[in-house]
Amino acid sequence: MKKNEEYVVEILDQGFGGEGIAKISGQVVFVEGAIKGEKVKIKILKVTSKICYAKLLEVLEKSEHRMASNCDTYAQCGGCHLRHMDYAYTVEMKKQAVENTLQKAVGRAVKVDEVLPMENPFYYRNKLQFPVGINEAEEPVMGVFAKRSHRIIEVKDCQIQNQVAQAIAKDIFEFAKQNGIMAYDEKKQTGLLRHIVIRTAHKTDEIMVTLVVYQEKIPKEKELVAFLRKLYPTIRTIVKNVNMRNTNVILGQKNVVLFGDGYITDELLEKKFKISNMSFYQVNPVQTEKLYAKAIEYADLKGNETIFDLYCGIGTIGICASSRASQLFGIETIPEAIEDARENAKINCISNSEFLVGDVEMILPELIKQRGILADVVFVDPPRKGCDKMVLQTLLTIEPKKIVYVSCNPATLGRDLKVLEEKYVLGKLAVCEMFPWTEHVECVAVLNLK
Repeated sequence: MKKNEEYVVEILDQGFGGEGIAKISGQVVFVEGAIKGEKVKIKILKVTSKICYAKLLEVLEKSEHRMASNCDTYAQCGGCHLRHMDYAYTVEMKKQAVENTLQKAVGRAVKVDEVLPMENPFYYRNKLQFPVGINEAEEPVMGVFAKRSHRIIEVKDCQIQNQVAQAIAKDIFEFAKQNGIMAYDEKKQTGLLRHIVIRTAHKTDEIMVTLVVYQEKIPKEKELVAFLRKLYPTIRTIVKNVNMRNTNVILGQKNVVLFGDGYITDELLEKKFKISNMSFYQVNPVQTEKLYAKAIEYADLKGNETIFDLYCGIGTIGICASSRASQLFGIETIPEAIEDARENAKINCISNSEFLVGDVEMILPELIKQRGILADVVFVDPPRKGCDKMVLQTLLTIEPKKIVYVSCNPATLGRDLKVLEEKYVLGKLAVCEMFPWTEHVECVAVLNLK
C-alpha cells in the first residue's frame, strides 16, 4: 500500500478509540468514522511497518448502528469521537474494548460483570474549558480546539457541556470583545484572555467562573464581575488565574479571587464537597455517584476497617466511604487538593480521617514504616498513567484484604493488574459510562487477597 491509494474494504472490528479496523493483504488499517460490519471506500493517509491509517471517503453499506450526528462541529471538533454511532452501541463497544485490553494485559479472558450506562447522555459535563484566541481572519474566537491542532472552532451548542456554563462563557466573550479585553494570540504571545473555565455544581447549582489571563490586569474587571453577578445570581465565585507561560497547561499557579470565597460546594452520595478551581473533581456528577457507590459496594466494608484512599484528590471516595470504616488515610500530591480534603472532612463532621500531602510513592511507605499503620482496604484512583511501581510493590508487601481500583485508562489498569496478580485475584469488574460520545471510559475493579 502507498499513501493516497484508494480501496474498498469491509470493517472487521472496532478499535478502542472508536475507529474502524480493516485489513488489506494482511495489513491492519485504521479508519476513523467507520463502524464494524460496514463496507466503505477509503484513502490511505499513512503507512507504517505494522499499521496504516486511512480516511473514510464513502460508506457503501451502512451499519444499523450508524446515525447522523446532530452536532454542527462534530466533523472538526476534537472532543467527541462517537457521535456517528447510536449510544447503546458505543457503550457495548467500550465494554468489549475493556475486556480485550485487560485480556491482552493479563493473558487470560476477563469478563466485565456490570455496565453502568447514562440514562440521558447529554449536557453532562460540570467543567467547561473554552480556549480564547485569534482566528485566521485576525478576529477573536472562542470555542473548542479542532482535532489534533490548536485551531479554535466556534461552538454554537456543545451537547456534552452544561448549557448554563455555555451561556455564561458566551456572555463573557461578548463582554470582552466590547470592552477591550483582548483575546490571547498563541503565535505572537500577546493579548490577555486565554481560557474561560466554568464549574457547575450538580446538586447545589453553584457556579465558579475562572478567567485565565496572560497578564494580571484585566480592563474593566469590576464591571465584568458586576455584569456576571447581575446576569447569573447562582455564580458563587469568580477567580482570575494568571498563566504567563507558553504551555498547553490551561491553569497557571496564581489565583486572585475577584468575587466570593474562591470555591463552590457540591454533594456526592449525601456528602458535601468544597471545590476550588485547582481541584480534581469528576466531570460527570450523575455517573460519579454510580461509580463511587459501586466502588464502596465492592469494598464490602464492615465498619472496623482502616482504609487508604490513594491519589485521593479532594477526598471524595474516602469521605463517602468513611462512615463505614474505622479510620481513613488519604494521600494526594496537590497541596490545594489536600487542603480541600481536610476542609471537606470538617464540613461532613468526619473525625476519623487524616489527609497527607505528597507523592503517593513517598508518603505511603512513611505512613506504614514510621507510624506502623496498615490498611484493610485500599482505594486507588490514579491518573491515566496508572499507579507508580513503588506503590504497587508496597501494596504487595502490606497485603490489604481488598484493593478497589478506579481507573480512567484500561491499558494501565491491565498493566497494574498483571503486577498485583502475584498476590491478588480479580473479583468483580464494572464499566461506568463517565464520558458519553467520547472514546474514554471509567472502570472499577476489586482485587481480593489470595
